[in-house]
Amino acid sequence: RFHFSFAEYRDSKRSSFGVLRVMNDDLVQPARGFGTHPHREMEIVTYIVSGQLTHKDSMGTEETLGRGSVQFMTAGTGVRHSEFNHDPEKPLRFVQMWLMPNRSGLKPNYGGREPAAPTERDGRWAHLAMPVSSKCSPDKPVPINCDANIYAAEIQPGKGLEFQVEAGRQAYVLCVEGSARVGGLGGGKLVRHDGMQAVGPGVLSFTDAKPVGSTEILDPEPGCHLLVVEMSQR
Repeated sequence: RFHFSFAEYRDSKRSSFGVLRVMNDDLVQPARGFGTHPHREMEIVTYIVSGQLTHKDSMGTEETLGRGSVQFMTAGTGVRHSEFNHDPEKPLRFVQMWLMPNRSGLKPNYGGREPAAPTERDGRWAHLAMPVSSKCSPDKPVPINCDANIYAAEIQPGKGLEFQVEAGRQAYVLCVEGSARVGGLGGGKLVRHDGMQAVGPGVLSFTDAKPVGSTEILDPEPGCHLLVVEMSQR
């Protein structure tokens, strides 16, 4: 599912949001994938929802990561890569974000981050990506060359969580799994695959929108899983 204009999907009102140019919610069937293709002048961050994603690129990198992990790539002056689901039985789902870099001509780079702990998203915001300030390490967000931060959280039934959007900042929220009621800055309800835009200053409040025992088709289990891209207004 494309949240902004991409490939055959074109919507002049949804070409980007701040530095966020692309957010694609991809489902890759077993033993399938995207063959080798080029990128340049873009920061690419991939959040793995389920399954195992194998990345291979022209810099000689090859890595396979699973749920909750992040793969990031500075395309810079140019790089070629492929993305595959090599599992013969299980599908792969990931959310891929393209963000516009703060300058052109960067040296291509790749990195990966696995969850620092199995519970890092439980009832709190796991900081997945942040503007370049230090080297990537297992207990730190991955560095990206733009003024943006990426967070993920999972909210259990009966619980809530808030997200502060400061003045001069904005955020794009994706409901990855489950459903959530949103208060503040527009509010409403999000279900799996839905996205919303929020412009600060203000506070977003999230609560699980699905009662225990619900039999919603997309997500039979209660709770919600959220992904937020927070960035400067532009």
